Amino acid sequence: MTLAYILAACLGGAILSLAIAALVAFRVRARWIPTVVSYAVGALLGAVFLDLLPHLFEETKDHGRIAGFLLLGLLAFFVLEKVLLWRHHHHSDDEPGAEPGSHAHYHADDQGRSGWMIVVGDAFHNFTDGVIIAGAFLADVRLGVVTSVAIIAHELPQEIGDFLVLLHSGFGKRQALLMNAVSGLATVVGALIAYFAISAVREWIPDILAVAAAGMIYVAVADLIPGLQRRTGPAETLAQVAFIGLGIASIWIIRTGLAPGH
Repeated sequence: MTLAYILAACLGGAILSLAIAALVAFRVRARWIPTVVSYAVGALLGAVFLDLLPHLFEETKDHGRIAGFLLLGLLAFFVLEKVLLWRHHHHSDDEPGAEPGSHAHYHADDQGRSGWMIVVGDAFHNFTDGVIIAGAFLADVRLGVVTSVAIIAHELPQEIGDFLVLLHSGFGKRQALLMNAVSGLATVVGALIAYFAISAVREWIPDILAVAAAGMIYVAVADLIPGLQRRTGPAETLAQVAFIGLGIASIWIIRTGLAPGH
């Protein structure tokens, strides 16, 4: 029964997060994507600096090790981006007739790199979520339920942000939905491994989370923000700042609401 609860929580959470993210993202028109990507920047950075890193530094005594894996993760995603660049070297840098800062320019410059990196980073993150959910259910069913609800609530704004990053990278809506679903299955993989080898896997949770955090930082800072900087109009800049703030605020509100005592 415990394994059934774990699988139900993982699959149910993945389906719910994906459905809500798709509902929001499918209503976004193509011309809005460059601006709404700002929300993804805020959600990614908010999840890292307001949730993941504080949790890691509170739960882990070896801060140097966490910082080391964070640095290693940043370098790994830099290399991953280089590999993806080499893969796309035969494409031109700009689409014919694309104006700098236009939506077409966005797609041509990105070549889908940030989308693939967010899938990899999200898979790492979802894997650790599965481990955490399994560990909570193995300790106590009620604790497992509460932990699952908390993780799903935290994931919602991030999944919306991830979906928007995939659309921004040139993925079609169905393809973005499929890639999010694939990365969501990492939750089930993590839960199954943890169920059968919880003591061994638990030791690696902080390190895996540090790599996931590095991926989120890299995508936001190295891939998304430079694209936003090309759009320099005052109205566009204000919209970008507002949506970045909204992304950060959504993470902060959920994190605060789920804190002990609330």
